[in-house]
Amino acid sequence: MTQHTLELTVLCENSVAGPFGLIGEHGWSVLVEARGRMILFDTGQGQGLINNSLKLNKDLSRVDALVLSHGHYDHASGIPQIASLKKSLPIYCHPDVFIPRFWAKDGSRRFIGMIHRKNYLESIGCNFRFFTSFTEIFPGIYITGEVPRVTDFEPPDPHMEIEVEKDGKIIVEQDPLRDDLSMVVDTPSGLVIILGCAHAGLINILHHVRSKLPNKKIHTVIGGTHLGFAKTEQLERTIKELDDFGIERLGASHCTGLANSARLFGKLKERFFYASVGVIVKL
Repeated sequence: MTQHTLELTVLCENSVAGPFGLIGEHGWSVLVEARGRMILFDTGQGQGLINNSLKLNKDLSRVDALVLSHGHYDHASGIPQIASLKKSLPIYCHPDVFIPRFWAKDGSRRFIGMIHRKNYLESIGCNFRFFTSFTEIFPGIYITGEVPRVTDFEPPDPHMEIEVEKDGKIIVEQDPLRDDLSMVVDTPSGLVIILGCAHAGLINILHHVRSKLPNKKIHTVIGGTHLGFAKTEQLERTIKELDDFGIERLGASHCTGLANSARLFGKLKERFFYASVGVIVKL
């Protein structure tokens, strides 16, 4: 690859594209090769990461860093697998990633946070670098940090909870998911935004990136959109905003859901693609 090209390879996702012995799982991970760097974005649950990278001829021992979108098990449980290939692994993320997290609905509750503790991950070579603001981690490659919630149609997920200690007691609160971050790569064709789950709201993320890089066109958005839980009004307003931003390609995955992925395809036509395991995007 040359300095001015970009290649994205989906390594973990709920579905699989192509009969290559690839493994699907509920999760998300994409390998980003750009500007002479190799960056792994998320790790999925770790069930398919190594297998799929080998099947797709991607040598993860060469990665320069891991960017962690947020502290959920389906994005972060494969950290030991990638750490086993690197003597020292820089991990760029938000300081909230280790907060205990739960999914609560219809009387049931289950843990959905990071399954590995920070001290264990550090003991196997992980070097955490915490950020809360928009940051250039390599030339032309950025992480968004915390994303302001500015839209009135992208509500927080009411089923996600955190446990926090206040006055010596453990309190359960709705999870604000401050740690939800995305990665941005500047290419000659425009900006490419790699989402985790877009818990901050897909359109909120686009507004935040536009505010930080105001003179740059957004070409491609790929990753989990969290629209699988969206009602019709939110989906329609999201599609209108995507048109207003002039997005040329939307590669939905993971938490977008099959029904709303179909609706997005119906509206966006050739601008839409589904980012299953094995999908490769080149610019």
